[in-house]
Amino acid sequence: MRVDLNCDLGESFGRYTLGLDDEVIKYVSSANVACGMHASDPQVMAKTVRLAKAAGAAVGAHPGFADLQGFGRRNMDLSPMELHDLVLYQLGALDGFCRAEGIKLSHVKPHGAMYNMAVKNAAMAGAICRAARDFDPALSILAPDGSELQRAAAECGLSFICEVFADRAYQPDGTLVPRKMPGAMIDDEEEAISRVVRMVKTGLVRAISGEDIKVKAESICVHGDSSKALVFVQKIRVALQDAGIEIKRGGREDD
Repeated sequence: MRVDLNCDLGESFGRYTLGLDDEVIKYVSSANVACGMHASDPQVMAKTVRLAKAAGAAVGAHPGFADLQGFGRRNMDLSPMELHDLVLYQLGALDGFCRAEGIKLSHVKPHGAMYNMAVKNAAMAGAICRAARDFDPALSILAPDGSELQRAAAECGLSFICEVFADRAYQPDGTLVPRKMPGAMIDDEEEAISRVVRMVKTGLVRAISGEDIKVKAESICVHGDSSKALVFVQKIRVALQDAGIEIKRGGREDD
C-alpha cells in the first residue's frame, strides 16, 4: 500500500510568519503552495518552492479566493469565468518560481472556501478544472472522492488524486465539518494518527455523528497553519511506515 502525505504550505505574508514550513517540508511528499491571493507573497512562494525541491516533494498550486484578511475561508460569489481566470492567474504566478528552479507543477488543490464550495458546486468545479487543463493538461486535481471536482476533472481529462484529512472531522455526507462548529478540528495526536491509518487501510472514517463513512485515501492532508502540524506529520509518517504503508508523492513524475 502507498499514500501521498501533503501539507498546505507557503502561507506566510511579508513580516507575518505562519507555520513551520522549514521543518514540516522534511516529512511530507507533496506541498500545496499558496499562490498570493489568500496568503503568501513572491518571496514566500520562491522560498517554499526551493524548500520543496530540496526535500524532493511534489509542488502543487494552492489557489484561493482574493481574501487575504479572511485567509480565503470566506465564501465569494464569482462567475465561472471569473473563477477560471482567478485560478489560471495563480497557476501562472507559482509556475514562474517552479520554472526558475527547474521543476514542474504537479497538481492543483483549491484552498479553503473555494475548495469547500467546489466540492458541491458543479459550475465552480468545472471552472477550476478547466483552468488547470488550460494551463497544463498533465496537472492532477487533489480533492475528495465523489466530489464535483472529481467529476469535473474527469470531464476535462485530468488525473485525480483522492484526498482525506488527518486534522479535520467529517460529516455523514463525507464533507468536512465547518470550522465554526465544535469538534471540527482534530487536535488529539493519537486520534489523528489512528484515523489516518484506518482511512488508508480500510477506507473508513468515523463521522462526527458516530457512524462510519466510506472515504478513498490516496493522499492525506495536514493543514500547515495548525499548531500541531509538525507533530502530526512526524508521527503520521512513522505510523504509516510502521503499518507497512509506503509514502509516495502524488501527481506527475516528470520533473
